[in-house]
Amino acid sequence: MSAPQPHLLHEPLPSFELATDAAQRLLDNMATVVRGKRHEIGLVLTALACRGHVLFEDAPGTAKTVLARALVRSVAGATGARVQCTPDLQPTDVTGLAVFDPKSREFDFQPGPIFANFVLVDEVNRAMPKTQSALLEAMAESQVTVDGVTRELPQPFLLLATDNPIEHEGTFPLPEAQLDRFFMRISLGYPDEDDELSIVRDQRHGHPLTRLEPVVGVDELCALQLAVEDVYVDELLQRWIVALVRATRALELVAVPASVRGTLALERAVRAYALLHGRDYVEPADVEHLFTPVIAHRVSFSPSFYAVVRSAGVAEALERFWQCCLTLAPRPR
Repeated sequence: MSAPQPHLLHEPLPSFELATDAAQRLLDNMATVVRGKRHEIGLVLTALACRGHVLFEDAPGTAKTVLARALVRSVAGATGARVQCTPDLQPTDVTGLAVFDPKSREFDFQPGPIFANFVLVDEVNRAMPKTQSALLEAMAESQVTVDGVTRELPQPFLLLATDNPIEHEGTFPLPEAQLDRFFMRISLGYPDEDDELSIVRDQRHGHPLTRLEPVVGVDELCALQLAVEDVYVDELLQRWIVALVRATRALELVAVPASVRGTLALERAVRAYALLHGRDYVEPADVEHLFTPVIAHRVSFSPSFYAVVRSAGVAEALERFWQCCLTLAPRPR
């Protein structure tokens, strides 16, 4: 007989229940503005709970900016900033720089837009590589070093970057090593007919963002991030996560497979995803939902994969990638 699972031996801690309640309030509030995208909003909140960052790869006009603004307006005391990337954008335009004050005859540091809780980096692939690289330290270590001085970023800190996949002229594609720094890559896609009709009606008397009220505080988001550590992952599921990521290293359609960073991200993501759904334990379905958003952008595919993309589309190609990994690492019983 198998041993009883820990999550069946006790009731969830009060702090855990408060964290799940805060997550649901935040999700419900944002869903009133970003119609028909509860799953995608949940993925963004999953990344937030894991202290990760999100890359949106989508066509213009799919509510990426609206989602970021809805998140800022839903959190009391949070600060938000937006960086519009252009080829002439300099690293100091993002991080800030020291400016000479003639009165004090000293250099005063003027913080850039990166010093905010939620930062939207719009069309990141239009910025030059040296400006893109200025984001790496902030994303990986939640700090910025300027003129030899390291400054901590406010917490919680979430960077949402958009990548326009339609136009390639005058852009600088993110290198694979930099893509790996993003916790997730997701696509919002177009709303269905009923949701698009609701969007039209919502904006009859102005944008619904102007009517959005805060529903959680910054301290509740920090508690949400701590509560992720209390979510239970059975050893069978941990071994399955490892096996799935290792399967990317044995596929012919993968040129450069996922690293251990991908394994760590997927394990943490499924815990946060379970928390957002009110559970203090992870189910196999959580792994299935998150494998592609967390892992697909961490691998470099072979030309055979892009042949599938051209013939069947990105969604079908990614589904085939997942099925190939699942064949090598079957779902545990």
